[in-house]
Amino acid sequence: MGPPGAGKGTQAERLVKEFGMKHLSSGDIFRAEKASNSELGLRLARYMDAGELVPDDVVVEMMAKAVTQVDGGLMLDGFPRTVAQGEALDKQLAEAASPLDAVVVITADDDIIVKRIAGRRACPLCGRGYHVTFMPPRREGYCDDCDNAELTQRSDDCEATVRQRLEAYRAQTEAVIGYYKGCDSLAIVEVDGNRPAEVVADEVTQALASLDAARV
Repeated sequence: MGPPGAGKGTQAERLVKEFGMKHLSSGDIFRAEKASNSELGLRLARYMDAGELVPDDVVVEMMAKAVTQVDGGLMLDGFPRTVAQGEALDKQLAEAASPLDAVVVITADDDIIVKRIAGRRACPLCGRGYHVTFMPPRREGYCDDCDNAELTQRSDDCEATVRQRLEAYRAQTEAVIGYYKGCDSLAIVEVDGNRPAEVVADEVTQALASLDAARV
């Protein structure tokens, strides 16, 4: 858990490889549905393009379907985002006799988050991602693999929308962290996401490995 741009997706990719879990990203699931132009996808587009949080009932419906299709351990990225979603998730996992083991909370400063997200670019043809500062293409504004493909920026990655998303996060999602901190049986791992991804990954991996060893 953590604000948009804190590095949740990056760390999730590393951790699922380390621990052999399935990575479920709400953002990826939402974007796929949005791109499908289905009725639900059009509803999602209105919220996502405006930088607003998707209503709980829509989120829970989509994520519940994804969770039930996974066998074995899984890592949730970007869900739950409200206390109501957290309660719905806990109920579903309790029914499946597979409760959460830990919640990783990654923090980061607003200005760093804005720089990270607003600098993202992608190739519309192959989907390869870039960053104007951290991972620029060889030729400014164009994909390295697709010669004439001009890189694009997602509409919800502009600075104004990112700051709206941060406000929405503080208004709703921070309460979920408090909700989980109130669960005595749940381990909370808090890390500073302002640091390089490798440093954050090492700290989180060590913390989760210790929890895993303690259960054996």
